[in-house]
Amino acid sequence: MKTKKLSYTALFIALATVTSPFVSIPIGFARIFPVQHFVNVLSAVLLGPGYAVMQALGTSILRNLFGTGTIFAFPGSVVGALCAGVMYRYTKKLALTSAGEMIGTGIIGALLTYPLALLLLGETTALFAFVPSFLLSAIAGGLLAYGLLKTFEQRGILERFRS
Repeated sequence: MKTKKLSYTALFIALATVTSPFVSIPIGFARIFPVQHFVNVLSAVLLGPGYAVMQALGTSILRNLFGTGTIFAFPGSVVGALCAGVMYRYTKKLALTSAGEMIGTGIIGALLTYPLALLLLGETTALFAFVPSFLLSAIAGGLLAYGLLKTFEQRGILERFRS
């Protein structure tokens, strides 16, 4: 089972990394990337919180190495994946899982980005400066993932994947 989950994690990392040059939208110092949040929610539901965090971290590393991401990808995506994974583990509700991604990335991750911006860029932006862009990206990706997973759930695909 671990090999299967690692393989899916690698596929999700590849999907998010390969799509980043095409779906990434620069806004100020950050880039919004809804596909990352879409993949975070899929990983949280299909693989669990640990693998979702590994996927978010792996994707953030590769996006930074390839120049399609910024350092701000780390706090947003990793915290969002963790919140979504924990939410799904304890509630099994797809809507709450997507909300976990939105809150984790859009609010908590955005607030954690502030000290990083201050330290690395010397930017004295407002504390909540990253919240709108992070939240917009997480809402877009979270809603897309919710729609797909809800369709999978209604057609029995989600249950077959779990077994």
